Amino acid sequence: MDHKRHIIIAGGGASGLTAAIMAAKEGCSVTVLEHNEKTGRKICVTGNGRCNLTNRDQREDAYHGDHPEFAREVLRQFSFEDTLHFFENIGIAFADRKGWLYPRSGQAKSVAELLEGKARSLKVKIKTKEHVNDVFKKDGIWNVRTEGWTYQGDAVILANGSKASSVPGSDGSGYRIAAKLGHEIIPPLPALVSLKCKGKNFSGWAGVRTEARVSLLADGQLIRTEAGEIQLTEYGVSGIPVFQISRFAVRTIREGRKAEILLDFFPESTPDQTKNLLRRRKETCPYKSGAELLIGLFPDRLCKILCRQPDLIQAIHGFRLEITGDTGFSQAQVCSGGVSTEEIDPFTLESKIHRGLYFAGELLDIDGACGGYNLQWAWSSGAVAGIHSAKERI
Repeated sequence: MDHKRHIIIAGGGASGLTAAIMAAKEGCSVTVLEHNEKTGRKICVTGNGRCNLTNRDQREDAYHGDHPEFAREVLRQFSFEDTLHFFENIGIAFADRKGWLYPRSGQAKSVAELLEGKARSLKVKIKTKEHVNDVFKKDGIWNVRTEGWTYQGDAVILANGSKASSVPGSDGSGYRIAAKLGHEIIPPLPALVSLKCKGKNFSGWAGVRTEARVSLLADGQLIRTEAGEIQLTEYGVSGIPVFQISRFAVRTIREGRKAEILLDFFPESTPDQTKNLLRRRKETCPYKSGAELLIGLFPDRLCKILCRQPDLIQAIHGFRLEITGDTGFSQAQVCSGGVSTEEIDPFTLESKIHRGLYFAGELLDIDGACGGYNLQWAWSSGAVAGIHSAKERI
């Protein structure tokens, strides 16, 4: 008779496949239930199809949530070094881009293929096109009901992901299941997302890419500052610095506060230095118009926009925009919010409400900055949930 401990995992994404591999390595029988026709669909579209696996700089402030310190214990148990070892063992070679690590192949799909291949080699059963509708415990056994079957096991790992992504199945159903099981859900909102701004005159700068410092204000108070290449769009602003502040901007608006950004298009200079520079340019080339004086400093379309502002120096160093919203879940890389970590054991990722119920990945109220931190959270939380779900509690 087979006395193997049986683990059922809802979700065959980054955290779900990692959990499956780890639980199977511990000697468990594992079944993964995946909504799509193939596992790892969201992995395949991360990093513009290149998959930023992790980051060498595992700084603590890269992880956010109502209790960001929750991530610390999980990442301690399955660290950056553990992640490198894990992926090297399944066949990934790394390309290091200033500490941001990608697969050497340059293809995210190779990560998904290798994860599934490793899981299958460990006899993990992968059931695709299986949408989990309900999870409940009856007579000490966990039941996971899909549209066509009810699977039974000793433990369940919810790794359903979030509402973020255009990938089919990113419907937030995991939140509903967790809530039905009595868990508090911090309202999920888009994060790592482009921001919409107040105004109708953005067509003139749409498509411009330029270096800038982006400062977020909430009711006039500075909340966060990021710098790097931004993209100016027909609806507002985008680019990595904007993504980095977006979770805070979106939550500021939800709280009913005024969210604004200040764009400094010349952060390497001070306003006085810029004033002197433009004065010298005018003295050297008196024939140039205001916009022409800016040529060589900023993209041409941005020059025209800046010169239309009543105070040119203020426009260059503090172009103020009111944020009205974001481009939505389908355009977001991740969500902020999710299952409250107050009800989850940070050492095991087991529910404090239900024995044998575990959580992993983006379903939890932890989200990371751009740069591989969200996938690092997926690998670490998946590994911890998989390892601990395999251990029978006495």
